[in-house]
Amino acid sequence: MKAILAIAGVEVRRFLRDRSNIFFAFIFPLLLILLLGTQFGSSSAETRVALAGGSGTALLTALTEQLEADGMQVESGTAQVVREQLGRGRADVGLIISNEAATAFNDERRTELEILTASQASAQAALQQVRGSLQAISMRHSQLAALEQGGLAAEAAKSALTHAREAVQAPRVDILDTDNTAKEFRGLGVFDLGAVQQLLLFIFLSSLTGSATLIQARRFGVISRTLAAPVSSRQTIAGQAVGRFGIASVQGAYILVGTALLFGVDWGNLWLTALVLVAFSAVAAAGAMIIGSLLDHDGAATGIGIGSGLVLAGLGGCMVPPEFFAEPLQSFSWLTPHRWAYDALAAIQRRDAAFTDILPSLGVLAVMAAFLLLCGAWLLRRSLQRAL
Repeated sequence: MKAILAIAGVEVRRFLRDRSNIFFAFIFPLLLILLLGTQFGSSSAETRVALAGGSGTALLTALTEQLEADGMQVESGTAQVVREQLGRGRADVGLIISNEAATAFNDERRTELEILTASQASAQAALQQVRGSLQAISMRHSQLAALEQGGLAAEAAKSALTHAREAVQAPRVDILDTDNTAKEFRGLGVFDLGAVQQLLLFIFLSSLTGSATLIQARRFGVISRTLAAPVSSRQTIAGQAVGRFGIASVQGAYILVGTALLFGVDWGNLWLTALVLVAFSAVAAAGAMIIGSLLDHDGAATGIGIGSGLVLAGLGGCMVPPEFFAEPLQSFSWLTPHRWAYDALAAIQRRDAAFTDILPSLGVLAVMAAFLLLCGAWLLRRSLQRAL
């Protein structure tokens, strides 16, 4: 086992020492997730408003009741938390209540609130909804003030206004979603969907392009020198397979941790997410074994790896969510490992899936990995025999 791990460690180090991989394997994925999340990030179907300050005041109570009555999601926190939620796309609009604003509201004077919006385009529409709720609160207080000036007591004015509101039926618009697509993405942060897609894309892409290191190891005599040591051909093949798996695992762990820390991506149950990544990384490693054994030129392997990796990623939903696919593309997508991994990660992230819920996806990925690994091991053995 030490020989296998030693060979695998050499392969991983050779991949990490390639300077071109510093950008394309570590920097570019996070930049792409940031760009896609900022421009096209999925927002909740409901407007999300974060409130800060004014704890226990009448102004906070009035704002919360009115915003919730208008169908918005309301959360409370400190001013710093509100700004973080806006920056990470977990809120559309933030309202900060100062002590002066709470006092002015109690004294029925002009009240000014600090309003912050998120960077995504949908935040402007959310801002209009919030303004409508604020105008409704302002109108209610103006009506109460007018009734009180007319001679009614405060309680009588509130009772009369409530009775008038119940007697008049306000117009409403009901929107029926027939395909449940909006419900599928409801509650996702701006970066959550893009992080899942780019995670699968770059794990597979880096693994396939990393097959060039296997070709270089054969061409430069690294494998020949390994076999000259007291190491069997089976140990050499197993070490190369584990090395490919190590490359995929390093890529996946880096993106997983990086997106969680930098963008606040919610991956759900981390143990189940890691299990899916292990199965998917095994498929990617096996695919790299096949390319690295069939070809004799590292440049050709890199080109084929990039081309096939992008095609499979596109079919598997890593560029456009597969929920938007029409037939027959919807059926074709299930032929790719990306779709099975995407489906499992979506279930964990959006629906708090348990192990039994993702077991079918894990089973399919395991079968794919086993079949491709056997093919890759056989092809590598043939290439070693030719070299010897």
